[in-house]
Amino acid sequence: MLAKRIQPMFFQARRLYVELMFQVMGRALQAVSEIDETVQQEANALPEGFLFEMMVMPDGARLIVEHTGNGRFRYLGDSAPRAVDLSIQFKHIAHAFLVLSFQEKTSVAFANDRMLVDGDISRAIRMTRILNRLEAFILPKLIAKRAVKEYPENIHLPEKLLNAARIYLKVATNFVETVKA
Repeated sequence: MLAKRIQPMFFQARRLYVELMFQVMGRALQAVSEIDETVQQEANALPEGFLFEMMVMPDGARLIVEHTGNGRFRYLGDSAPRAVDLSIQFKHIAHAFLVLSFQEKTSVAFANDRMLVDGDISRAIRMTRILNRLEAFILPKLIAKRAVKEYPENIHLPEKLLNAARIYLKVATNFVETVKA
């Protein structure tokens, strides 16, 4: 009896967690593209106006970012002004939760057929490298090693702490600006 009441709350909490993580990731992608040269170099290979989407199928939570040029991304929220160029789609909310709660690496989720890529695979790999770099900065090393395929050896503690603080500050500022608007 108790399980029947708790289960819907669990599903709702999982859905809310995924939605919140997409909002944080979108804003963090914008922030890391403003402060990290490696991310900027990766993003510069993408065309200006390139739209990237990560979503839960069929109509679940999503994040959309646009490459605005000079290696910078802009978080657009959950609606695109036009058709997206690249979409990474989780087949189920449970699959998204596994990846976004760092229980499963993105590469493992893809290998286990939990995700689809709609668009150019080379661009998907580029965006995955950008997301991995972001996670390496904003997550504790122990958790980041579980989340990314290979933890970057060239990120040292002072750089990690400084960039993480800058990213979190920009994310928090973006949340506050969104609330004020």
